[in-house]
Order: sequence, then structure tokens, then C-alpha cells
Amino acid sequence: MSQIVAIVGRPNVGKSTLFNRLIGERKAIIDDISGVTRDRIYGFSDWNGKNFTVVDTGGFVKGSDDIFEAAIRRQVQIAIEEAAAIIFLVDVTTGITDLDEEIARMLRKNPKRVILAVNKVDNAQRQMLANEFWSLGFDDTIFISSISGGGTGDLLDVVADILPENVSDEANTQDDTIPKIAIVGQPNVGKSSLTNALMGEERNIVTDIPGTTRDSIYTLYNKFDKEFYLIDTAGIRKKAKVHEDLEFYSVIRAIKSIEEADVCLLMLDATVGLESQDLTILGLIQKRKKGLVILVNKWDLVQKETNTARDFEKNLKEKIAPFNDVPILFTSVHEKQRIFKTIELALEVNANRIQKIKTSVLNDIMLEIIERTPPPAHRGKYIKIKYVTQLPLYYPAFVFYCNYPDHVKPSYKNFLENQLRKHFNFAGVSISIFFREK
Repeated sequence: MSQIVAIVGRPNVGKSTLFNRLIGERKAIIDDISGVTRDRIYGFSDWNGKNFTVVDTGGFVKGSDDIFEAAIRRQVQIAIEEAAAIIFLVDVTTGITDLDEEIARMLRKNPKRVILAVNKVDNAQRQMLANEFWSLGFDDTIFISSISGGGTGDLLDVVADILPENVSDEANTQDDTIPKIAIVGQPNVGKSSLTNALMGEERNIVTDIPGTTRDSIYTLYNKFDKEFYLIDTAGIRKKAKVHEDLEFYSVIRAIKSIEEADVCLLMLDATVGLESQDLTILGLIQKRKKGLVILVNKWDLVQKETNTARDFEKNLKEKIAPFNDVPILFTSVHEKQRIFKTIELALEVNANRIQKIKTSVLNDIMLEIIERTPPPAHRGKYIKIKYVTQLPLYYPAFVFYCNYPDHVKPSYKNFLENQLRKHFNFAGVSISIFFREK
């Protein structure tokens, strides 16, 4: 399970550069999420077998210098509470500032290990100057250069050493055989109302104020021969609007809930439509290989004509392409329209996600398709795919064995994925395809 690694520090010490370095350093990195109006704030990486989510807190800071300092203090406090590892970044070219001292005092009071990363140490003179930072009192002090990458491997070694092998958080205390369904989306789209409607009780506070839900709430559903954990996440807001401590806290917890879920119900507001932030959330779900059902809520408030739903769905699938093999359901939580259908779809998607296809069946179908439509030759070299098998992962992943794996074109890879979706039900699920030499 991915864990939070937070980069904290005052402005202009190179947090974003370090963030980009940690996210872009290795091929094993899965992906990152681009902000709508700001630089990237979340990214995913692994090192020495440890998966983690990197959070660049600098992306949340805005306003005057005074607001900067107040926001930094709040974010350091939240990082102390929520992050599994904290990287405190400072700048050797400015020396130790008063704000560095204050952040250091806050971090020394917490029991978690803190890594002090002294940035911009890229020559012998700065190496000497960097020794001053040992006075801040952190055992894990590392000299780095974010731009060149110097020292970042040592930094990641310490991060991996700090992160536990297994996270013993709330989600992991649940029965792993029971599906976990997370309700995600922007604030005020009806997530808590859906939870209450499904559970038949006022499980969560529901108001018209965006951001009412501040934490992730796990509820065991065991009715009508269906059993699953329902996760009501804190609303994920546009990054430009995340400017207070509780909102930042909500964003981190929502990311955790998506990580912990098997299937995500992405709720949209029918009166608003699909926004950029919804695409960001969808990208997070997709790249983390979670199952997906899109709920278009507040459908009762939309003026309808003959083909309103059809046209809405067509437009929605065009916007989320190429991953548009996704169940879309039009709901009204307020009117209790199709709310229980959401659960049926979510459990179907979970079944799609964990299904294992027999190798013999896979080869019988796919090799015949490949023989009819072989991969294009590459510079006179004919590519022959001889065998296909499913990998034993928690999501659908397939390996096609062939003679020139590096020469298979992306368009043919997309063709194979479309054929897999045509012959097997992978609705709502991301598929990974790999080519290896046989």
C-alpha cells in the first residue's frame, strides 16, 4: 500500500524541483497527477520495494509572505500527523533562516523520524557551508542537489528505511476478502448523502457547505446478500482552492482512501458536468488500477429531452477517452433514484478486476486474432507473438511473448487491449499489457 511522504520547508528552497526529481527518477514510477492551475502536487514512486505517494506541500501555499508562513506552519503540523515520512528541505545558499529554525523546532517535537535534506550542495565550497545545518539537530541529514540528482539516491534509501513494510492503518484492519468501495469526487456532489441513503441512516453529517466531510469513514454494508466496506472520502477540491489546513488534510486522506479502495464511485454533479478536477481524480483512480464507476448525480435537476442521457454519456466518454469502457449511471440520491444499482455495478466491476482467465482460453482466442491481424513489421523484421498469459496481479495485466518485444507499436498494443475488452468483461477496469522476449 502506498504511503505519504511529505516535502516541507519554506518557499524557494527547491521543493518542487526535489518533488520532480523523486517522481521522475526511476522507470518504476507509475505516474503523477497534474494540477489544474498549479504545478504537480501528488506523485507516485517506489524505491527498494516501498511504494509511496510524494506530496509537495509547497503547491498548497499562496498569498503574501505572512500567509506563506502561516500556511507553512499548518502544513508542517498536518504532515507530522498524516505523513509516514517527512523530508524537511533547506537551502545551503541562504544558510539557516528564522523560519527554518521554527520549522525545525516543530519537527523535533514529534516522534516521527525527519530527514533534513540540505539542497543545492553541488560543489566543495557548498559542501563545507552545508555542515552548518547539522546544528538543527537531525540525525538523518543528507546533502543533495535536486537539479543534478546528487544525493537523492541516499535520500530515498533513508525514506525507504523509514517506511514500514506493512501499513497497520484502519483499512488494513478490515477483512481483505471483502471489497472496499470508495465514494470520491469534488465536494458537495452528494457523497455523504449516498452513504446515508445506502445505509438507511444518517451516518454522516450532510450540509450544503463544501468540505463538510473531513475524514474517511469506513462502514460495513451487509444487506440483501451483499457485503462490502463503504468508504466516504473527504471531498477532493481543486488545488487552487486548497488553502486552509482542513482542506489540505482532506486531500491527503482522500488520496489514502483511493489507495485503499478496490473500486471507486466517482460522483459528478449533473448540473455542472465533467470538470478538469474530475479528470484529475479519474486519472488518479485509473493509474492506481482501481475499479471505476461514474455516477452522474443530481440528475433530477437536469431538464431532459428525448436523448439527454444518451448525449450526456456520449459527451462524457469522449472526454475521458481512451479509457471509456466505464459503467456510467445517472442517479439522484435526493430522490433515491438508482442508488442501489450503484452497488451492483461496483461489485460487478470488482469481479471484473479480480477475474483470472485460463491461459488456454486466453491463447485460443487471442492467438487466432493475432494470426488474422498480425503486428506491423518493424524495419523488415516480422514480429511473431507466440504466447500470452495473465500475470498474478491484483488487476488485469497480460504478457505477450514475442521475438521483438521492443518493436511492437503502441497502436497495436491498443488493438490488443480492445480485443481483450471485446472478448472478456473488463468494464470499469484498467488493463496493463507487456511484451517480453520468448
